Amino acid sequence: MTTKDDLMAGFAGESQANRKYASFSNKAAEEGFTKVATLFKAASLAEEIHARRHLQVYGIPSTVENLKAAIEGETEEFTHMYPEFVKRSQEEGNEDATRSFTYAMKAEQVHAGLYEKALSAVKSGKDLEVSKVFLCPVCGNVALESAPGACPICGVPGKKFQEITL
Repeated sequence: MTTKDDLMAGFAGESQANRKYASFSNKAAEEGFTKVATLFKAASLAEEIHARRHLQVYGIPSTVENLKAAIEGETEEFTHMYPEFVKRSQEEGNEDATRSFTYAMKAEQVHAGLYEKALSAVKSGKDLEVSKVFLCPVCGNVALESAPGACPICGVPGKKFQEITL
């Protein structure tokens, strides 16, 4: 192992802790434990700081390289990883897992296509020409310009899509 390997292992662990503690915060809040929820939220944000710092020290490549890596990762997920997960969850009769994996698989395919579009723009020296970006809060589908009437992946009404801004 090298320090670069350690940085990526730290990034992965801190990233996972960030999301896990954010979910724990939501659960504690649902159960009425607001101070515990606040503690989990603070820890979640701390883990994010750690993850981002590890990645910065590791080195973040150019936007072109980042888009290529994102396309590769998303494509791997929707062509290999999630289909295997869906198959196994179906064999085990776990409908909730099957739904979760299927939503993610379909959303990752959309993401890969959007990254391809962005890569083409960036390679020609331009930014992505889009006025608005929307996110489905249920399945993670991303839509450009306007939210659909209903999400084509999970069916949630388009009015529930969140506009994403910097």
